[in-house]
Amino acid sequence: MSNIQEKIDQELQQARAVCDTQGATSSECAAAWDAVEELQAEASHQRQKGKEKNSLEKYCDANPDADECRLYED
Repeated sequence: MSNIQEKIDQELQQARAVCDTQGATSSECAAAWDAVEELQAEASHQRQKGKEKNSLEKYCDANPDADECRLYED
């Protein structure tokens, strides 16, 4: 996980540098910040994968039709 954080830090520095030289409204600046966003999203997905399910989540995986596992929409 620290490897991806290092990449995020590098991309942040690069995005700031690109935006300083090319301008905040340039396409290069937008692309640099997109790269940062993609790395942050990947880091978030990796953190979610690492979480262990709690007992209710495990139960609902095995019994999706159980009353306790119903999902209601507003």
